[in-house]
Amino acid sequence: MRVNYQVKPKQISRKENPDFRLNLAVFVCVSAFLIVFLRLFTLMILQHSFYTALASGSQDMYESLFPKRGEIFLESENAEDLFPLAINRDFYTVYSDDRLILDNKTAEDILDKLSGVFSYDDERKAKVLAQLEKVGDPYEPLEQKVDEETVDKLKAMDLVGIGFSRFPQRYYPEGSLAAQVVGFLGKDESGKDIGRYGLEGYWQQDLAGSGGFLEGAKSAQGSWIPLAGRALKPAQDGVDLVLAIDRTLQFEACKILEEERKRYEAETAVLIILDPFTGAIKAMCSSPSFDPNKYGDVENAEAYNNQTIFTPYEPGSVFKPVIMSAALNEDIVKPDTTFVDSGKAEANCQKSIQNADLKSYGLQTMTGVLVNSINTGMVFVANKLGKDKFKQYVEAYGFGVKTGIELDTEAAGTVDSLYLNKGDKIDCYTATASFGQGITVTPLQLVNAYATIANGGKMMRPYIVEKIIHPDGKVDITKPREIKTILDKRNASLLSGMLVNVIDSGEGSLAKVPGYYVAGKTGTAQIAGKGGYTTDLNHTFVGFGPVDDPKYVMIVKFGKPKLVYASTTAARTFSKISQFIMQYYHIAPSR
Repeated sequence: MRVNYQVKPKQISRKENPDFRLNLAVFVCVSAFLIVFLRLFTLMILQHSFYTALASGSQDMYESLFPKRGEIFLESENAEDLFPLAINRDFYTVYSDDRLILDNKTAEDILDKLSGVFSYDDERKAKVLAQLEKVGDPYEPLEQKVDEETVDKLKAMDLVGIGFSRFPQRYYPEGSLAAQVVGFLGKDESGKDIGRYGLEGYWQQDLAGSGGFLEGAKSAQGSWIPLAGRALKPAQDGVDLVLAIDRTLQFEACKILEEERKRYEAETAVLIILDPFTGAIKAMCSSPSFDPNKYGDVENAEAYNNQTIFTPYEPGSVFKPVIMSAALNEDIVKPDTTFVDSGKAEANCQKSIQNADLKSYGLQTMTGVLVNSINTGMVFVANKLGKDKFKQYVEAYGFGVKTGIELDTEAAGTVDSLYLNKGDKIDCYTATASFGQGITVTPLQLVNAYATIANGGKMMRPYIVEKIIHPDGKVDITKPREIKTILDKRNASLLSGMLVNVIDSGEGSLAKVPGYYVAGKTGTAQIAGKGGYTTDLNHTFVGFGPVDDPKYVMIVKFGKPKLVYASTTAARTFSKISQFIMQYYHIAPSR
């Protein structure tokens, strides 16, 4: 019998299969490659900034990342480039490592070369030599805040033991120009940089940017512990600001203002030049000034205050056109409306209201009231206007509230006296306010009120920052913004014509600008003190031109000048600066 055997094929496991082993090896290699690649990509690309910032530290590490402070620039009418007003600049501390200065002769040789660079006197030489001879001292600061050009000279000398520490610092290239506008970078209680006054103070948060942080853990040897966790928030740089202020106009106007302040021996002086159609501030001066690079050198901290916005005062007769505009706009008076001036007016005051120098003008028109600056004439206008309308227009012009200008710090002034007595009947406070006494205003509020008249009755929001440039390149441009319409255009034109007469034939004659029609008003006001008014005076002139198409509105104010009337101080200064403006803006003569 025949037997058939069937032989089963040998079963081969996957592990013994050469193709499987090859595929597994390829899979492992590819996976390892991908893991390494992804890890390198994460370390070198996604977390590059983290590892760049990672520095030596303690077991638990937290390191702040500091942003770059934004810079501030000025424009100029006839220049394409921007002019830096506040920038970040590297300075150096020059120090000696006395461990490397082995003998007195070497110290003396180093002193001779340092003296040639820094122009030491004998006293300074003795002090520096003593510093150089401190045996074993690794760090002895010799000079602070040294510029890069000077450091390059010292480096070329290759002085033994002389080193340099670099540190960034705020720098103001224009010195005292627009000092109260820009402010300065000071220190807070913890020693941290912080903006003070002006733009540096108001825009502190935006200019400073936001600090980032770096968190992680490191081993005792200083290497990063991968599994301990990490976090990085990059710093956000501050914004740059471009101002509406014109550098050339600022320089020339402030220079003339300071010359005139010294000429009239005034304690203070302020000036603002404003574009009435946009509200852009083209120049802003406050004197005495200071150098922001040396802000600690001032004798009195009041030098930091921008008087154009910080120091309210009783304006005097420059306030008369504000109330006259209200009466014209309410059709209560016209330029040729008459009244008879007896030299006195009664308004429930302890004494009769009188004119300057106790003058009496007889029969006068409303134009004559402004031309001759008649106090009793303004009481007549206030009586016809009524107390409620009086307050309504004072509020409409923005007196008693802040304008919102982007500067630190602005005051509101006060018109509270107008609210002491109820009813529409004119009281003593309202009567005296009609010619600028008993209320306080800031120069910015006043110049903006006149800008409203120059702009046909439309009030624009004053601004000083033209552009905000963000770190990512985005640019925010300030657009002119109309706040409200206060006057009918025709009535604004009538008042402008009346103010031209003030300059052509009135007390503001020294404000004339040859070849042009300009409008304006003088104001001479006593300064209030304890128990009444003092003999000290504030002189103010506010005006604009050319009247048919105003290019500027300007206020000039002197505090406590030696001369008696603003017609001989502030008016004259207005004329000088106006003549420069006409030439600078190439405005053709019209008369």
